[in-house]
This record gives sequence, C-alpha cells and structure tokens, in this order.
Amino acid sequence: MDTSFIRGIIPPIITPLDKDENVDEAKMRKQVDFVINGGVHGILAFGSNSEFYVFEEEEKKRILEIILSQAAGRVPVYMGIGNIKTRKCIRIAQMAKAAGASGISVLQPMFLAPTEEELFQHFSSIANSVGDLPMLLYNNPGRTGYGMSYNLVMRLLDACPNIVGMKDSSGDMTRVAEFIRLTRGRNFSEHLFMVALEQSVLRLMCSRN
Repeated sequence: MDTSFIRGIIPPIITPLDKDENVDEAKMRKQVDFVINGGVHGILAFGSNSEFYVFEEEEKKRILEIILSQAAGRVPVYMGIGNIKTRKCIRIAQMAKAAGASGISVLQPMFLAPTEEELFQHFSSIANSVGDLPMLLYNNPGRTGYGMSYNLVMRLLDACPNIVGMKDSSGDMTRVAEFIRLTRGRNFSEHLFMVALEQSVLRLMCSRN
C-alpha cells in the first residue's frame, strides 16, 4: 500500500453555506483553490471545522464530490468520519472510497463511553469495509470525553493493515511521543501528526479570501 502521500500540512477546511443552509459551491471551490495555492499537502473534508455532525449523508457526498472535482488530483483529499453508529460510518467510508477520496479519518464515537473492545470492533469494522483505502484514527478526547489507549491503537495496527496513522488533537506531546516510540519501525509512525491549526485561524484565512 502506497502511503507516501500522507505528509505535511492537511487542513480541515470549513463548509461554506448559503442563506438556505445549502453548500455554496462557488465559495467551496474558491476555498479549495485558496488552500492548495497556499501550499498545503492535502485537504480534510468534514473535519471538526466542517461541522460534519450537521450534514446528511447525501449532502456529504455532494460536498466531497465538489472538493474532489476542484482539487483535481493536485493534492490528496481525505474524508472525515465521526458518527456514533458503526454501520453509518461504514456507509460514509465506502461512499468516500467510491468517490475517489485518498483516505479517511475516523473519530471515536461521541457521547458514549464505549469499552475498549467495543472501540476495537468499531474501528476495525470500518477499516475492513474499505479494503486497502488508508485510514487514520482521529483521537480527540476534548470533544468525545475520552482518548484512545496505547493498547487499543496497537491492537488495531496489528489487525488492520490499512490503519496507517493518527490525527491527534489531545494536545499532549508526551502522549504523542509515546505513540511514536511504540510504533517505531512500523509504517504507522511516519504518519502520526498533531493538529496545529486552530479553527479561528482557518476561518480568518477563508474570510479574507
């Protein structure tokens, strides 16, 4: 599996809407050009900045298609997935793969307090549903109320070859360093990265455009 493209700065872009709360396609396309021209190495659709939790599946499909169309292969496009129900996550993951996304980023379920075994089944089911499409784990304890354990991540790496990295928003550099140590020698460690771009900064960039 080629994962060399997973590198550098990958901002979670916002989803511009019109007064009727439909995607503003012109502004969406303009934003894609703006961040690519700014030198990013990829685009994350439906991250936290995109307010993924408010859109229906068909809306997500349409917006992803717009982003992919405008990016036109200039940079990889990743699909963010953050739903409680495993089957819904699988549908969105498979839709993203069919649409041509380069990879997916999957947030742990919100609101619930799942056991480690339940989390393992959740993430592994999603990973297995998309074959060799690269998948990133998304650890965001500030929004979900809990983090991913070292044991969970290592189990998932052993079970799912297409889980190749993690987006970490914990802000805990000691924790990140330990993940890097534990995964040294695996493909995974090359793609561990921290979210460093605040929502307010990205919104300011887009408003100036």
